[in-house]
Amino acid sequence: MTAPTWDPQQYLRHADHRTRPFHDLLARIPEPPDAAPRIADLGCGAGNVTALLAERWPRARITGYDNSPQMLERARAHTTDLLDFAEADAATWIPSEPYDLIVSNALLQWVPGHADRLPGWLDALTPGGTLALQVPGNFDQPSHALMRELAESPRWRARLAGRLRHTDAVLSPSGYLDRLTAPGRTADVWETTYLHLLRGEDPVLDWVKGTGLRPLLTALADDQDARDAFLAEYRDLLRTAYPAGPHGTVFPFRRIFAVAHREKS
Repeated sequence: MTAPTWDPQQYLRHADHRTRPFHDLLARIPEPPDAAPRIADLGCGAGNVTALLAERWPRARITGYDNSPQMLERARAHTTDLLDFAEADAATWIPSEPYDLIVSNALLQWVPGHADRLPGWLDALTPGGTLALQVPGNFDQPSHALMRELAESPRWRARLAGRLRHTDAVLSPSGYLDRLTAPGRTADVWETTYLHLLRGEDPVLDWVKGTGLRPLLTALADDQDARDAFLAEYRDLLRTAYPAGPHGTVFPFRRIFAVAHREKS
């Protein structure tokens, strides 16, 4: 299956709402053991949240990793003497050095079997180090369920079936707690449902164009008529599922958070 092509500009159209969970995650990360910590941002995307790590820890040496050339090109605008970016795939990434902090924000839902990667990343932490992650937990919601149903309908299944993630793309909160807790390790896991109030015409469609819809947009990229037809059908379904109100369109979005801490020896 072809990897999705990413559009940083589309992704950042809702940057204020998308960044809020990262701020909540960042607030729960303890201070690293080193005053000038080594930090990895796994799945850095456009680099906007990587820059927030640099603001909090200005002496840190930070590398943002991503496997999207389009995202990395945008992210490198944030490069400094202490902040750089490199290509890496979270499905195969193995830390080449100890890290005081490994962060993964809204990435791991794209990585099948990512839970099996977590123990190795924890082992790469320095004593007292932290692994912090956030993933969406809304794959059973209309935005994704309707997308899957339409892609698997008779009109579209030959071109689109099997390209989308299902509800097993992420673990339950208790599943992450189980994977991250072990002798010498502690974990804090929680979930939050945000009620994003989106503005503009068809804002939920505009949101998913930057994320969940990318595999289908990539598959239809060479057929503009088909792309437009699919989007029109999906738009109409979303209008019913997420009706516009007097102050905007309410878009509930559940997120799952985990902060795992390696105890000092």
